[in-house]
Amino acid sequence: MATKIFVNLPVKDLNRSIEFFTKLGYTFNPQFANEKATCMIIGEDIFIMLLVEPFFKTFVPNEIADATKYTGSIICLSAESREKVDEMVAKAIAAGARTYKEPQEHGFMYGHGYQDLDGHLWEIMWMDQGGVS
Repeated sequence: MATKIFVNLPVKDLNRSIEFFTKLGYTFNPQFANEKATCMIIGEDIFIMLLVEPFFKTFVPNEIADATKYTGSIICLSAESREKVDEMVAKAIAAGARTYKEPQEHGFMYGHGYQDLDGHLWEIMWMDQGGVS
C-alpha cells in the first residue's frame, strides 16, 4: 500500500472553503465530510482535511495560528506546465485568494502561489524533469 498524506488545515467557514476550492477544480470525498470537516482530494494519495477551527483545536495542544499573520507552512503542489501554474493561480485569485509574491522563474523550474481565504500559503510549481540532475 502506498503512503498517503493527509494535511489538516483549520478553516473559519467550511462551506466558504469548499466553494473556494471547488472553483479551483478540486473534489471532495463525501465519506469524510460533515459540518465539522471535509476531505479535499488533491491526488490519488494526497488529501487536504479542511477542519473548522473548533474541531481542529481538539487535535492540537497549542493555539491555532492566524495564517493571515503567521506562516507555519507552505503547501506546494506540482503542475504539468508553466501554463497550468499560471492557470491555477488565476483561478484562485478569481475565487477570492490573493498572491503573496511574484512568479519565480528558475529556468528548469517555475512557480507561483496564492494565499487562500484563511491565509494558508499554496505554491504551484512546474519542474522540467530533464533539467534536474
